[in-house]
Amino acid sequence: MSIVAIVGRPNVGKSTLFNRLVGMRKAIVDEIAGVTRDRHYGTCEWSGMEFSVIDTGGYAINSDDVFEAEIRKQVMLAIEEADVVLFLCDVATGITDFDEVIADILRRSKKPILMVANKVDTGDKLYDAYVFNSLGLGEPYAIASASGSGTGDLLDKVVSLLPEEPVEKPEEIHIPHIAIVGRPNAGKSSLTNALLGEERNIVTPVAGTTRDSISTYYNKFGHEFMLVDTAGLRKKTKVKEDLEFYSVLRSVRSIESADVCILMIDASLGVEGQDMNVFHLIIRNRKGCVIVVNKWDTIPDKSANTMKEFTKIIQEKIAPFNDVPIIFTSVTQKQRILDVLEAAAKVYTNKSKRISTSKLNEVMLEEIANYPPPAIKGKYIKIKYVTQLPTPSPSFAFFCNLPQYVRDDYKRYLENKLRKHFDFTGVPIQIFLRQK
Repeated sequence: MSIVAIVGRPNVGKSTLFNRLVGMRKAIVDEIAGVTRDRHYGTCEWSGMEFSVIDTGGYAINSDDVFEAEIRKQVMLAIEEADVVLFLCDVATGITDFDEVIADILRRSKKPILMVANKVDTGDKLYDAYVFNSLGLGEPYAIASASGSGTGDLLDKVVSLLPEEPVEKPEEIHIPHIAIVGRPNAGKSSLTNALLGEERNIVTPVAGTTRDSISTYYNKFGHEFMLVDTAGLRKKTKVKEDLEFYSVLRSVRSIESADVCILMIDASLGVEGQDMNVFHLIIRNRKGCVIVVNKWDTIPDKSANTMKEFTKIIQEKIAPFNDVPIIFTSVTQKQRILDVLEAAAKVYTNKSKRISTSKLNEVMLEEIANYPPPAIKGKYIKIKYVTQLPTPSPSFAFFCNLPQYVRDDYKRYLENKLRKHFDFTGVPIQIFLRQK
């Protein structure tokens, strides 16, 4: 798929234009400059042609901000990847020193560049757009990304510059979505970069560097899926800025739309209450889960039993759902990161598993006969039949004469037997008792 990159200095409306082109509020928009830090991808369709759009961080120079050097690197990578570059400027402020620096970089890039003057929301501002002719990048396209004014003509030109692609569309196959979630600074972006083998997302020692949920296509070592790096999830009381509130909201949505979640825990801090809050959020949404204990290299004086003891602590905290893969890694040392992929792929397979009704009844009715539900008030419960329901995550219906009398501890017994016989490692199971 062809790629269109949106570049420009901070706060000229790049994310607003990105949201307009992809047709949804996918990138966070705020009046604070420098909100977007990573390259953010979405899909736009225009005149029957589909292409990817990249939203980049604002390009700035001579700044002490720890993020600025990384943002510049991300912008340069986006320009390299792109087939067409949209250079966005703000008509209200005119040409700044930053704009001239970016224009110089773009003139040397040998890529098709479209000069775009944004925030032309009234007729009198149209004349102000012509000042950008002096940057030597062609006639500016006057648009107002907030309202969509002028974006149609811009898209017509973009489509005309994109390389032609085959018309036939391959059959759409569902690619697993794997979200990397956890508290701030647990190493989520570092894991994403290590798996991809490139500096895809910005990593700094500052907690909360990632603000958007960043999706990336992954196809290596026999695995194919969408990898989603999310903002760190803090306690509600610690979320101070509006901006951070939206970041957390995006992370929660990423969990809701994922198939499998990789929960990152910082080994140096241990298992905290917020880790368990994120875990319970994953389970409530019926998502597959892999727990990754990162920064294992920072633990001093490790013995042969340290890993077992840490595993036991986690299993006690996540009980009764103990059947979750737990992997100890050091992302910076590249230790066991491929084990994380293998575990996530296995959990996805378990989540998608369908068991035939005949096999279910053959196995489970025997287990039920060996240990039937206890009688309640002199009434005997007889389970006659079991089937798997057509739901996105594994759920099973047991048909019996008195479903209201089946206790929770017996439901757990049924769940444990299902896990024992059919391997649902890392996947929550729902049990329903229905009237026969």
